[in-house]
Amino acid sequence: MLETSARLLRLLSLLQTRRDWSGAELAERLSVTARTVRRDVERLRELGYPVHATAGAPGYRLGAGTDLPPLLLDDDEAVAVAVGLRTAAGGSVSGIEETSVRALAKLEQVLPSRLRHRVHALQSMTVPMTDAAPGVDPAVLTAIAAACRDHEGLRFDYRSHDGEESVRAAEPHRLVHSGRRWYLVGWDIDRADWRTYRVDRLRLRTPNGPRFVPRDPPDPDVAAFTSRAISSAPYRYQGVFTMHAPAATVVGHIPPTMGTVEPIDEHTCTLRCGAHTLNELAVWVALMDVPFEVHEPPELVDRVSALADRLTAAARSRR
Repeated sequence: MLETSARLLRLLSLLQTRRDWSGAELAERLSVTARTVRRDVERLRELGYPVHATAGAPGYRLGAGTDLPPLLLDDDEAVAVAVGLRTAAGGSVSGIEETSVRALAKLEQVLPSRLRHRVHALQSMTVPMTDAAPGVDPAVLTAIAAACRDHEGLRFDYRSHDGEESVRAAEPHRLVHSGRRWYLVGWDIDRADWRTYRVDRLRLRTPNGPRFVPRDPPDPDVAAFTSRAISSAPYRYQGVFTMHAPAATVVGHIPPTMGTVEPIDEHTCTLRCGAHTLNELAVWVALMDVPFEVHEPPELVDRVSALADRLTAAARSRR
């Protein structure tokens, strides 16, 4: 019986990870026969989980029920959910704070005391920093996530960083959260290229566009692609530097929204970042207190040299 219960949990977990599964795929993942999968699906239905049969080849899909079936969480999962709800209560998704507090109150009522102590210890020892980043409507996030999952095109009004309004059509790929803002990574149909869009700057149009065949992403690491796009592309000047310090050291100086770091070897790395002025770019990198070389843009080399002369002259004047 214990083995059967564990298999049911594993089956439920698989059904939640993607939209459609064939019976053969589930049987292979669970190392059971297709007949056992059918029996386990029936058990899930008896427990209140709406598992639907899909058309065509025998398959299954977890549907949305009218009531939330019981959830079974292990200790680490329960703590993760509680911490996530506490974070969401003061997070960057507008309108979800009150809902998160209500859900957290229900969860803490059923948490064992040992888990409540873990959650409360983490909360009491954590000091949040206030953030002025604009909130995002959770309905917009879920609509975009569903379009990414179902490979449906999106149409939306978009306001760029310089205030220009435009209508975009895109094949959505992934949502990326930087810790401050939400970004959509997708293939811009009119521009025939990959783009990142700040979600708080877009307004979805309905209905969605047609379904599409997913493209290979511009980088297997979508977060790294987004970091490069938002840390240099919006700026007038894009700087490239060789930093004479390990990549892990330089990463500690900058958030992913301000620059990207690529290791060269264990002692040096390449930093790519952007700024609206050459002085801003030069001073920002210099304040890292890491030896560096400037490669791009060419005019930045002269600006760094001139800045160094002024600083040296200012230091000498105090002697």
